Amino acid sequence: MKPLLRLALSALASLAFAGLVAAAGGGVVHVLPVIGPIGPATSDYVARNLDRAQQASATLVVLQIDTPGGLDDAMRDIVKAILASRVPVAAFVAPGGARAASAGTYILYASPIAAMAPGTNLGAATPVQIGGAEPPPTREPLPVPGANERDMTAKDKPATESTMTRKQVHDAAAYLRSLATLRGRNADWAERAVRESVSLPAEEALKEKVIDVIANDVADLVTKLDGRKLRTASGDVVLRTAGATLVVIEPDWRTRFLSIITHPSIALILMMVGVYGLLFEFMNPGMVLPGVAGAIALMIGLFALQLLPVSYAGLGLVLLGLSFMVAEVFLPSYGSLGIGGIVAFIVGGLMLIDTDVPGFGIPLSLVLALALTSALFTFGVGAAAWRARHRPVVSGGEELIGSTGTMLHDSDHAAWARVHGEQWRVRADVPLKRGQRIRVIAREGLTLTVAPAPVGDQR
Repeated sequence: MKPLLRLALSALASLAFAGLVAAAGGGVVHVLPVIGPIGPATSDYVARNLDRAQQASATLVVLQIDTPGGLDDAMRDIVKAILASRVPVAAFVAPGGARAASAGTYILYASPIAAMAPGTNLGAATPVQIGGAEPPPTREPLPVPGANERDMTAKDKPATESTMTRKQVHDAAAYLRSLATLRGRNADWAERAVRESVSLPAEEALKEKVIDVIANDVADLVTKLDGRKLRTASGDVVLRTAGATLVVIEPDWRTRFLSIITHPSIALILMMVGVYGLLFEFMNPGMVLPGVAGAIALMIGLFALQLLPVSYAGLGLVLLGLSFMVAEVFLPSYGSLGIGGIVAFIVGGLMLIDTDVPGFGIPLSLVLALALTSALFTFGVGAAAWRARHRPVVSGGEELIGSTGTMLHDSDHAAWARVHGEQWRVRADVPLKRGQRIRVIAREGLTLTVAPAPVGDQR
């Protein structure tokens, strides 16, 4: 009975607490800071916490945004999560000085409530060129006498942008316009934000009906939203947020971990650590630790890369470069494999991430530093191996030739002698005396052919 009594008391306490919260006014509002470039970690963080807000019966979720933009796939995942959310979502560009550029503008338009703080701005939603440098425009044709711009057909006009760029811009403009239409906001300005990369400060955004409200902070926003009617995935909702409790949900360990490993520079370093850890294990079987650490680092690096917009040509060049540098250690190529590997690694590192979105590039300085480190390791190991090949033999049967020893018995032909602290059966063409120094001149199985050592030779 006691467990049942405890359960009943706990349920009553929960109901009483819920009643107190409801009586206080507005329930609970979850605040999710969305700061910095938008990537896989950000989309995972927003999607998971929107689900948690629904499970916790939160009144409202506020995305506090300050971002320069981010990856298209991550942005679209966040938009899908917002559109599917049964909990009302407010995108709030704050604090003062923050911005919702590029991907942030799409998230703002997708949210049922779009708000900004004074001194913030949004816009510049033109998609960044993906896939490397844009092809050069075609040369403008010579003017035709008597013809003007109006007479020229689209086929005759000079191409000023690539077909791929036009397709990306048209797709992005249609996407943002559809979100604007869904939320009843200024669709014409949304298209201009994509095609012309225009931006708006908070006050003008409110006048242009791009946003719904201007607020000083989250508490002010929650107060101003009280009584507002919204449409969510579960239907129309009237917000009761006056006096609501604000709960700021900071990124947890999973989000921070994903944010670290999905940075392209960290992913590349993890791949390097993984390859060299396995190389050390292969060179020194039984050490275990380098192999275990290398395998884990390599798998994490590959996992991070599959979440990023990776150029497979760049990845192939990076792996080819590492293979060449590893092969330089084992094959006598006199530097050609090592140099080729360094060149392939540098080119592949610069091509690895297939986007120019801010915050997702690999700095040239890092690529050069990793290439230099690999070069020093490769040529250092190669030089050590070359010196080892040219050292005189210090062990094994070959080292016995030329060594000296001491006779243990008198002998006219065959006897026993001590060489390198071991007793060997020896034979000589001349008589030898006990204690006489001898030099090994040949070996046949377990018998050494010796001769008297020159006077003073103690080797």
